[in-house]
Amino acid sequence: MRIGIDARFYGTLGKGLGRYTQQLITHLEKMDTENTYFIFLRSENFDVYNPQNPNFHKVLADVPWYSWKEQLLFPRILLKYRCDVVHFTHFNVPLFYTRSFVLTVHDLILFHFPTIRSTTRSVLGYWMKYLMYRIILWSALSRARRIITVSQYTRDDISSNFHIEKEKMIVTYQAATDIREKGNVENTKYDPRPFVSEYGILSKYFLYVGNAYPHKNLERLLEAFQRINDTQIILVLVGKKDYFYERLQRYVERRSIQRVIFTGEVSDGDLECLYRGAMAYVFPSLYEGFGLPPFEAMALGTPVVAASRAALPEVLGSAALYFDPEDIEDMTKKLVLLSGDEKLRADLVEKGYRRVKEFSWTRLAQDTQEVYQSV
Repeated sequence: MRIGIDARFYGTLGKGLGRYTQQLITHLEKMDTENTYFIFLRSENFDVYNPQNPNFHKVLADVPWYSWKEQLLFPRILLKYRCDVVHFTHFNVPLFYTRSFVLTVHDLILFHFPTIRSTTRSVLGYWMKYLMYRIILWSALSRARRIITVSQYTRDDISSNFHIEKEKMIVTYQAATDIREKGNVENTKYDPRPFVSEYGILSKYFLYVGNAYPHKNLERLLEAFQRINDTQIILVLVGKKDYFYERLQRYVERRSIQRVIFTGEVSDGDLECLYRGAMAYVFPSLYEGFGLPPFEAMALGTPVVAASRAALPEVLGSAALYFDPEDIEDMTKKLVLLSGDEKLRADLVEKGYRRVKEFSWTRLAQDTQEVYQSV
């Protein structure tokens, strides 16, 4: 069978989507020696991927996401390779691609949060883009032979909002992405403080890793953190500097919120140190289809306190402490509770180790391969 994978998001270029795509391909390479794969990449990540399996072939498809070229030119590239099935790892399936395909839908964030605060475009430009998103998403869901979702929550969300039968969808859970550089996390003992201090972090801290889009709810987190009386605690926000982080920094300055550090983008090695040195990882998001960052935190021995919304309780289970993300007082209460209870933190660390072991990229690849076979 000839299988195509739209890997234009592959690697760090595509953030969470990129990690999903990279891990899927890596594990398919290890297990599938029968089928032939064509991995479609952009020029930015073409050299990042180097096939380890002779059945995997990379193809340059230098077509920008969400563009007219994607709609008109990408189908022509795909048809050239006569794939029996193409796996689109995101919703942006070209309207004019008419052959058999499967689709991964990670979440419906844009559907639930169509807010102008999420964009730097003009109001008219944004709403035109949003209309196209609705059309392309509906077309992809309707035409896909099978739909892969990363949680039961996302599957139910698609079913209730787009009336897609659940039998057409399969859940393949993601797993903790291995960013470790110093061996097994549970057995390796080292002091992260010398590394953490390079960012000006000289005392205990809460950590957030991710982007600063409005649905991430970071303004409420800042308000909750400001209410904590312990002036020795710092809040560290890790994410690539962009329009949204710059706006958040202005919010901090305008509200005179103290003890907040913006690190910008960091290397995987530094990120590991920041996770390990944190008193807790905080995830206040209003909506997640899965939620990889708290999973990474658990894998690195960091207790997690998270919003009790969307897929997070399903994914994190009893290994996290939860708060109402729209209740600043409740958020503050849980942060204070966790900061002052060493036994609770240790208990969450142990539960976190057990929880991440229940999820596997190998299992995700096996389930995805079965989807290819089924269509």
